[in-house]
Amino acid sequence: MAMLVVHLADSEDTERLGEDIALALRQGDLVTLSGDLGTGKSTLARGLIRTIADEDDHEVPSPTFTIVQSYPELRLPISHVDLYRIAFADEIHELGLDELRENGAVLVEWPENAGNALDDADIAIVLRDSGTGREAVIGGSEAAMARLERSFAIRDFLRRNDRPSARRRYLLGDASARSYERVYPADQQPLILMNSPYNPGGPVLRDGKTYMQIAHLSQSVHAFAGIDKLLAAQGFTVPPIIASDLDAGLLLIGDLGNEGILDDAGNPIAERYEAAARALARLHERSWPHDIPVAPGVTHHIPPFDRDAMLIEVELLCEWYAPWRSAAPFPAHMIEDYRGVWNDIFNRLITAETSLLLRDVHSPNILWQPGERGIRRVGLIDFQDAMIGPSAYDVASLVFDARVTIPPELRRALLAAYVEERSAQGSFDTEAFFEAVAIMAAQRNAKILGIFVRLDRRDGKPAYLRHLPRIQAYLKEAMAHPALQPLKAWLESAGILDMEKSA
Repeated sequence: MAMLVVHLADSEDTERLGEDIALALRQGDLVTLSGDLGTGKSTLARGLIRTIADEDDHEVPSPTFTIVQSYPELRLPISHVDLYRIAFADEIHELGLDELRENGAVLVEWPENAGNALDDADIAIVLRDSGTGREAVIGGSEAAMARLERSFAIRDFLRRNDRPSARRRYLLGDASARSYERVYPADQQPLILMNSPYNPGGPVLRDGKTYMQIAHLSQSVHAFAGIDKLLAAQGFTVPPIIASDLDAGLLLIGDLGNEGILDDAGNPIAERYEAAARALARLHERSWPHDIPVAPGVTHHIPPFDRDAMLIEVELLCEWYAPWRSAAPFPAHMIEDYRGVWNDIFNRLITAETSLLLRDVHSPNILWQPGERGIRRVGLIDFQDAMIGPSAYDVASLVFDARVTIPPELRRALLAAYVEERSAQGSFDTEAFFEAVAIMAAQRNAKILGIFVRLDRRDGKPAYLRHLPRIQAYLKEAMAHPALQPLKAWLESAGILDMEKSA
């Protein structure tokens, strides 16, 4: 891959380059930083480390005498190494850089003093004088350079939208390929940067389609932009879109804050959950279009949450969760029986009420707006996978919150609040609703069991396993409904109904 050259007019530009590089780093990265004395290596290192620390005045002492200065407490642990004073290249082997890379990222100044021991750097930066300023010449591995180019594209997006010097800070990466940053423009309120490049969807599974295509998951930011516009027009609180580059998959959106629907101990706040349930009732009572204009010549079609989508999601239980529990592949004939059970259950949804589904209505995606009233108190995010399907799905997502335990008494109160709100607008089939909630709760939690194990085994994200006991309990509770007795019987015959394994 070709070298990147970044022109640096002053020390602020150099720190900003460190910021942009920091947001592209991953665990295991080795970054080398070369250049004569006074070319800005320490300035760049300071900008990089402070960005990862998310603290503008974080102390970053020079490791000239200590050789290694480590920051194990940061989101991405980083070790800052200065080889200026080592006498022999062989001394590099005594520093334990391989072990430091296993646990985080490593930034090395004066790498040339190590001979060729650091030639495998993921990112190699050379700072040199250029005219009245300096320039950074950057090379590295294909994967690392692709991440860097994406980070630089984000900076260019901010520059094109009148925020060239905005501070960027990591916000989160979710269970998908998307990531988010909090952006701090000078003298303005913070904004959120959504980084969501087009996702091709992985390998073809069946009928010429990938998993994402069968499950109707969004592959571009067009979906988020369209649904955001649709919900805002109906009076719901969603992040306003400040700037966009739809082709690049970049959105700059309003920041709805950090106040959620959990208390400081991580427990549900009943009043806020009830407000969310009533907001869903208001959402589901409306009629929604299937096609939304997003931009001139761009329309987003809201896909159906159809049988194929439901089925491929529950198959994740057999593909990932069941083999993980039994430490062996799952028999093919059992999988076919499982599919048959679900097909019969899904037949019961043919006459179920349908509406717009936001798909992940649970605590991480609800931001409380204390200055608002009614449904506007409930700030909604992460709705790019919205579909048209059984309205009970979103209710099941809320009252069986995947990230926090909802006590049964609170679940009953939330369901009652939803029914009350819907009934106030006219006739409402409560019995059909509760059956659909049970089916959708079982479908969703069967899917999540598979996804959370996949996130551990395939993606190296073991933190999701801590949620498994809750999801297992939710699935058991949903199967108490008579409509789900065939599923309960199948799980018993498969030997995985007693879901005790959690990690």
